[in-house]
Amino acid sequence: ADMGLQLGALGQVFFYGDGSSWPRYKHTVYAEVSRFTKGSGVNQLFYDSKYLLPGDIRVTADITYLTERALDFYGFNGYQAAYHPGFEEEGSGDYISRVFYRHERKLLRILADLQGRITSDRFRWLAGIHVVDIKTSSVDIEKINRGKPEDKQLPDVPTLYDEYVSYGLIGNEEKAGGTTVYLKTGLVFDTRDNEPAPEHGIWSEVLFLTAPSFLGNRAFTFNKLAVIHRHYIPLVRKRLVFAYRLGYQGTVGGTAPFYIQPYIYNSFSLTTRPDGLGGGKTLRGVLRNRVVGDGMVYGNVELRWVFLITRLLGQEFLIGLHGFADAGQTIKEIAIDRSLVPAGQHDRYFDQERDGLHTSLGMGLRFTLDRNFILAVDYGVATDPRDGTGGLYISVGNVF
Repeated sequence: ADMGLQLGALGQVFFYGDGSSWPRYKHTVYAEVSRFTKGSGVNQLFYDSKYLLPGDIRVTADITYLTERALDFYGFNGYQAAYHPGFEEEGSGDYISRVFYRHERKLLRILADLQGRITSDRFRWLAGIHVVDIKTSSVDIEKINRGKPEDKQLPDVPTLYDEYVSYGLIGNEEKAGGTTVYLKTGLVFDTRDNEPAPEHGIWSEVLFLTAPSFLGNRAFTFNKLAVIHRHYIPLVRKRLVFAYRLGYQGTVGGTAPFYIQPYIYNSFSLTTRPDGLGGGKTLRGVLRNRVVGDGMVYGNVELRWVFLITRLLGQEFLIGLHGFADAGQTIKEIAIDRSLVPAGQHDRYFDQERDGLHTSLGMGLRFTLDRNFILAVDYGVATDPRDGTGGLYISVGNVF
C-alpha cells in the first residue's frame, strides 16, 4: 500500500552454534536488495549478536540506503493538516496530481548499538552512535513521465511539499535535508522468551538521543526522548498470545528539522523503514507519515493465534492469524505560522485546531520458520477517511 509491488531478494541467516541455544540465535545477518514499482528502493545489511564481543556485550549494526521517488508528505500535526483525497485522484473535480502529497527522499543510515548487563541479561544499558544522511527534494516529474504516453503522464505542477517550501512553512535551511549525527543512550528491560515471536514476557525501554553541535550538527541541534513498553501475555500455551505496545516519542530540547521528525526510534534496528506514524510498522491502514509532530504517542493491540504447527524442510513451521487495532496522535505540535499562508487558502492546507486520535483495525497472517524468520501479511483499515481508506502490507518480522 505504501510503495507498490516489491521485486528483489532478501534473506536472513541464523547461527545457533551446537544448537543448544535454539531458538535463541548466537549471530544473525539480514540482507536485502529490492525495488518497488512506485519508485522506492531498499539496500540493507544488518547484524546482531550477543557473542561477538566478550563480557556479554550485544552488538547491533546496520547499514541501509533507502531511495524514495515519491515519499508521503501530508503536512504536520495530524488532523491539523488538511488531507483532500480528490487532489490525488484522477477523474475527480479537484484533481491536481497523483503525487501531490509526495516528495523525493534519499536516506543513508549507519548505526552501531551496544547493550550490556546492569543486574542481569534482562536489565541492560544501551549506547550507540547513528549517522543519518537525508536528501529531500521535489518529486522528479520529468523522470517519472519519461517513456510514458501523454495521457499517462503527470502534470508538472507544485506538490504540497513545494508549496510548504514556497510559503516558508519548511525553511530554506531544511528543505534539502541534511546529515544528523546523534548519540543514543538508554535502559532496556527484556524478559521475552523468544525475541522475534515471544509467547510471554515484557520488553520496555527508555531511550535518550542527542544531536549536539560538536558532532557536526550545525543547523539543527536537538534531543529526543523515546519510551516504549511491550507486553506479551499467553492465553493458550503455544497457540494464543495477547500482545500490546505503548509508545511515546518527543523532542525535549532544541529544534529538530522537518525531515527527521517522522523518524521513529527503538533499541532494535532491523526495522528497515523508521517512518511513522502511519503505515505498515505503526498505524496499519493509516496513510504513511500522516501523523507527524514534535511529540507523539501511539499504541497497538494484537491477538496472535497460531493455528498450524508442522515441519517444513526439517524445521519448525508455524502459520498464525493476527487481529489488531492501532492508534496514535500528536501531543506536541510542530510550530506552524499560518499567517504565512493567505487567509483564503487556509482550507487547502489546514483542518482542525488540534490533532485527534488516529485509529485503524485489521487482520494479518504470519508464516514463521524456526521461530525466528517471520513473513508478515497485514491488511488495515483506517476508521477516519482523513487518514485514507486502508492498506495491504507484506514485510519481514512482527510489528513489535
